[in-house]
Amino acid sequence: MNYLITGTDTEIGKTYVTSLLLKDLRCRGVQAVGYKPVACGDRQDPRALRDASDPAMSLEEINPVYLRTPTAPHVAAAFEKTVIDPEILLAGYRNLDSKYEMVLVEGVGGWEVPMAPGMLFSDFACMLGLPVILVVGNKLGAVNHAILTTNAIRARGLECRGIVLNHLQEEWDTAALTNKALLQEFTGLPVLEELIYGQDSLDSSAVFGVE
Repeated sequence: MNYLITGTDTEIGKTYVTSLLLKDLRCRGVQAVGYKPVACGDRQDPRALRDASDPAMSLEEINPVYLRTPTAPHVAAAFEKTVIDPEILLAGYRNLDSKYEMVLVEGVGGWEVPMAPGMLFSDFACMLGLPVILVVGNKLGAVNHAILTTNAIRARGLECRGIVLNHLQEEWDTAALTNKALLQEFTGLPVLEELIYGQDSLDSSAVFGVE
């Protein structure tokens, strides 16, 4: 089964989590691949996904739309005098889906990021129709952002399987110590994994149930 990996915000650890999952799946013998439909600013994230998937792949397979302006895709496309075509993004996904056992689609920024005129990332997520894993940065404000995002995912009729809680710094404050319990209580979702700052592995079986 394929999954969509989204986050409560940008710079929250989506690529980090997706890359760790891909590495673990590969170690388990699952031919998994990452897909970053749109990247803005640079291609560091698609390169990380390629390295965790199959270094022989082209960046264009993993990331069909690259915009150099580091901002929301809709704005970046306007600056570069183009418009993102969702059919190109869907075609890239279908190509990988036909070749690999499992595709992990990494989102762009947060759930409601503008992608094109009249189109948000959540619209594209509905086109894919995949179950969602939500990456939450363990910091002050995380619970509010997670509740808003999970409610928005459910409002779209999509399934959010659970949360990966990612520690963004070494120090633990009161929020970091209490967020896990609050997230599970108020989103009704399990925290599938909790990543300590700098952790270099992630058990994909805990997230996906892959043995």
